[in-house]
Amino acid sequence: MTAIAPAGFRTHEVFNQAPPRTGVNEYTSNIPLVEGVSRHDAAWATEALIDIGELVGTESFQHDAELANTVTPVFRSHDRYGNRIDEVEYHPSYHRIIGAAVAHGAHTAAWADPKPGANIARAATFMLFSQVEAGHACPVSMTHSVVPALEFSPEIAQTWLPRLYSRGYDGRLRPPGEKPGVLFGMAMTEKQGGSDVRVNTTRAVPNSDGNWSLTGHKWFCSAPMSDGFLILAQAQDAYLPGNEATLSCFLVPRVLADGTRNVFRIQRLKDKLGNKSNASSEIELDGTVGYLVGEPGRGVRTIIEMVARTRLDCVYGSTAGMRQSVAEALWHIRHRSAFGATLIDQPAMTAVAADLALESEAATVTALRLARAHDADADASEKAFRRLATAVSKYWICKRGPHHAYEALECLGGNGYTESFPLARRYREQPVMAVWEGSGNVIALDVLRAMTREPESVQAFDAELARARGASVLFDRQHDRMRTALTELSVLSPDRAQLRARAVASSMALGLQASLLLRYSPTAVAEAFLAARLGEDRDLQYGSLPAGTDFAAVLDRH
Repeated sequence: MTAIAPAGFRTHEVFNQAPPRTGVNEYTSNIPLVEGVSRHDAAWATEALIDIGELVGTESFQHDAELANTVTPVFRSHDRYGNRIDEVEYHPSYHRIIGAAVAHGAHTAAWADPKPGANIARAATFMLFSQVEAGHACPVSMTHSVVPALEFSPEIAQTWLPRLYSRGYDGRLRPPGEKPGVLFGMAMTEKQGGSDVRVNTTRAVPNSDGNWSLTGHKWFCSAPMSDGFLILAQAQDAYLPGNEATLSCFLVPRVLADGTRNVFRIQRLKDKLGNKSNASSEIELDGTVGYLVGEPGRGVRTIIEMVARTRLDCVYGSTAGMRQSVAEALWHIRHRSAFGATLIDQPAMTAVAADLALESEAATVTALRLARAHDADADASEKAFRRLATAVSKYWICKRGPHHAYEALECLGGNGYTESFPLARRYREQPVMAVWEGSGNVIALDVLRAMTREPESVQAFDAELARARGASVLFDRQHDRMRTALTELSVLSPDRAQLRARAVASSMALGLQASLLLRYSPTAVAEAFLAARLGEDRDLQYGSLPAGTDFAAVLDRH
């Protein structure tokens, strides 16, 4: 008998799958972002943003993003000879990503050249890089945010700001004056206190040469290979009665000017849910050299300037994540068919995709409005507005991120749940934006604090919303409800006010987003958003849009 050769692998033909989403310019394909950049006085950055959009859309950049999150950082406590080195080793892909972000000014471009629209351009740059790889954004954000804190000490600022403004990157531990540029981190929280930083036990004692020696343990210190850190410690101040300790802020270099490595003992790296490419650690300080930033006893006041800016970057990061979720979901459903039609043309899927796009656009217009309010030309009203609006937006947008990512993931079906596609990583990434720099309760209470201590911020916030009055009955009703809630809140006891803080913050956030969409986005987009979020038939899930929604008008922008 003659053997018959096997027929091959005719059963393994691949069809009805979306092609790889590469070669897409992530800037020009994001119409709400493009419009916002032009609207808010940053059209001068268009060419650079197009270049960035092309870069982060390449197959090689996406592959680097995957590698940075799968070949994760490794802690090296000692070298081969037994010397304590306290280094974290990253995959080269991470260095390529963060090096590119720094080269394009994602860290401090708005400080280095503070013209109108500077924070818009920097926000767009930050979001484009964060859209594809989120972990590197942590040290990039902290480096941006440290600038106003360092300005409390002019001598320190004079030395460190030129290094921060540089667009060079070198990930090795070297003397900061010998590097092409530097990155910053911070360490506030300790295991016994968390957000209650005033119970920190790290101590600082003055030295005869004008610096300080710090001793203590920090529970969270992200990006431990950074060149400098702002750290809170209880300063033993000889000028206060009884040598009373006061919580103060210190700059701790990882490597001292003479090349000596500062005492910065990494205890372990945190095994986090997401944010895998970015190392987060516990550290021990033991006679560690630090330099006082700001006044003794004013540590929280000094470092809060850094915290405020990182909170804004959390809004950017969540918004970037929403954009990635929408882009990946739409790419899939525009290429895949089921039940005789492309998925995007199936009414149920059309509604889900459009609703996800609405959420993304609302976050984008809000993030850019906040960015413009942080420019150097902001007047007193703008500063009052941003104080309250940043907290409100951080609370709302960052909380919307995880559910948004999950729903987008579901659009891909089983593929979305696998690590081969980026939305599984995004789903794990989004919660960190809500936790970082103040989780929900902390931010909601900060909203209350701003309203109580800075009543002008409430007036500025209300004036912002009032610009959209008369454009929509649904919006006017929401604005009226918000005003009533704020009035009622002002007469409640502190405990009762806390119980209402989350609801009021949510109401304010929805009002702000609705007002901005009414002013800046096409009518079809604004009406669909208001109906889905404020209408009588609104639903808790994505995809419940009213009949008559112009789905094409919404989706064509994404």
